[in-house]
Amino acid sequence: MSISIPVSRVVPVLKRATEGQLDKLDPVLLLTSLALLAIGLVMVTSASISIADRNLSSPFYYMQRQALFILLGLVAGWTVYQMRLVQWEKSGMALLAFSLFMLTLVLLPGIGKEVNGSTRWISFGVFNFQVSEAVKLCLIIYVAGYLVRHGEAVRTSILGFIKPMLMIGLAALLLLLEPDFGATVVIIGTVLGMMYLGGVRFTQFIAFLGMFGLAAWLLVVSSPYRMERLTSFMNPWADPYDSGFQLTQSLIAIGTGGWFGTGLGGSVQKLFYLPESHTDFLFAVLSEELGFVGVCLVICLYSILFYRAVRIALLAEKSGNRFAAYVAYGIGIWLAMQAVINMGVNMGMLPTKGLTLPLMSYGGSSLIICCMAIGLLLRIHYECGVYHKQAVSHKKRKHTVKSRTRKRRAR
Repeated sequence: MSISIPVSRVVPVLKRATEGQLDKLDPVLLLTSLALLAIGLVMVTSASISIADRNLSSPFYYMQRQALFILLGLVAGWTVYQMRLVQWEKSGMALLAFSLFMLTLVLLPGIGKEVNGSTRWISFGVFNFQVSEAVKLCLIIYVAGYLVRHGEAVRTSILGFIKPMLMIGLAALLLLLEPDFGATVVIIGTVLGMMYLGGVRFTQFIAFLGMFGLAAWLLVVSSPYRMERLTSFMNPWADPYDSGFQLTQSLIAIGTGGWFGTGLGGSVQKLFYLPESHTDFLFAVLSEELGFVGVCLVICLYSILFYRAVRIALLAEKSGNRFAAYVAYGIGIWLAMQAVINMGVNMGMLPTKGLTLPLMSYGGSSLIICCMAIGLLLRIHYECGVYHKQAVSHKKRKHTVKSRTRKRRAR
């Protein structure tokens, strides 16, 4: 028995469900995000086709999975866009508890999956979920809510600053046990940026920044693995066939690209020379195939993404929604910082961190969470934009009424 539903009935329902929302989407943010997703899909296909053919006998294996991740990410982003901001504001403590629970869960034997010496994933059969990606967004929402509830304490008391940092420090400790030093740096940097924008005293900010820098240095010195990464970063050509192999191959790829690149699909380094060419080192393959022009295009797209996040945060401030403003600032700092670190690693300017290029690198967890973050930014733009327009319209009407009243009295 088959049930057929006339299209004439379905279209009005979908139209009513999205009426008044699609026309209020931030077009620049949306198109920029879609452009990064599209370029990422093309580059993942190009970078992985040889590896997939050799290892899996399926040249388009990673391309098909990345396309599926993009589809799931778009659905997740649209779902987040449908949720009111007040729901996110109320769930800050629950998201903090969820983050700490998941970071603890992934460390338990038999649950966390170890890849390349790090236990960062929980396996769900066909899909590996990287906990740290979700934690980034959850902690941004938690800190934004804390700054709204305890903003005065943060600005006037050192305890107001230390309390949330203790929770962030606990999350960072659990991340380091995986270990995931890159995610720790991104989360700490994002939270510190949000706290500074929230009005924390400059002396306290600098003191904590210095303490974090000292702790990071001690972690590097105390770990032979991290020390090897640091020394190979400083001089990768000293051991180009062992500790410096990945970075030297990345530099060769970037240098080969020149102004206009070798052409799409023309990379040589992706042919089993450059490890992780479709994930952490996708930017190197892009540089080789699209050249300096392609690199500038990608950097411009990330710059526009950060600019729109800041503009949306300022719009939220004008509308009086401080929670939305802090979330927008946090997402902007997070995505921009992670993109800069990934590019810096690929170009040999920073030590290898194991961070993906947001919205572009292969990986379901990162891509889906980034799409959810974009959906949240679009929701902030929608709610605060509508409120701001209503406030301006009300102010104009009030001004018009006052003007008419004055004219009548003058008569």
